[in-house]
Amino acid sequence: MSLKKALSAIALASLALGAHAADAVLKVAASAVPHAEILNFVKPQLKAQGVDLQVREFSDYIQPNVAVEDKQLDANFFQHQPYLDSYNKDRKSSIVAVPGGKVHVEPFGAYSKKIKSVSELKDGATIAIPNDPSNAGRALLLLQKQGLITLKDPRVITSTPIDIVKNTKKLKFRELEAALLPRALDDVDLALINTNYAIEAKLNPVKDALFIESGDSPYANLVAARRDRASDPSIQKLVKALHTPEVKRFIQEKYQGAIVPAF
Repeated sequence: MSLKKALSAIALASLALGAHAADAVLKVAASAVPHAEILNFVKPQLKAQGVDLQVREFSDYIQPNVAVEDKQLDANFFQHQPYLDSYNKDRKSSIVAVPGGKVHVEPFGAYSKKIKSVSELKDGATIAIPNDPSNAGRALLLLQKQGLITLKDPRVITSTPIDIVKNTKKLKFRELEAALLPRALDDVDLALINTNYAIEAKLNPVKDALFIESGDSPYANLVAARRDRASDPSIQKLVKALHTPEVKRFIQEKYQGAIVPAF
């Protein structure tokens, strides 16, 4: 091979290696709404930085963490810190919140097809709440704030119905998987529904919720990963991309107050 051809071959190989190095694949699990929508919004920005963001949608709150723990995926974006803490404790896993990875708050709301205001809630009414510890406690805290119940310790975010010490209306509670709560609206008097599932069910949290958390809710949704991947350059680029003014504007304009930026 001539020197010229050898140099050309080396140059082509270098370009190929450079292109390969720049094409880092980042696989992220997410709930369809709003998480996957937000991730897809930043895909072009990450592509320009050499990260091929691949979004995998999930309809439950268990598999996104399982997929990360089992190294099928690199990170996830669907949960808040109380849920992650509860999951790690129950499953003896070690998924961590990526530093600086808080993106938005989904104010938790109460919905009904049978009443128009909380004052219409009858004695013995049935209320559906999520069955996972952190979101069940979140629902009960919101009901307490409305004066409907009193909890043994209002500081405990993982309270369950057995921790209710005052229930003057003798409300009955049905604990369901979070994804099923919108479908239960025909069968219960009131349902406390996670905002991502409410939006998927075409419910507008701002207009349709009888009452809703304030914007200062501590339940900010975040990016999570295995401990050994939390500082990965591609994941850090993702977090940075999710904290731009453009993303804040996207959240504000698309969700009209149903989703609140946490940065």
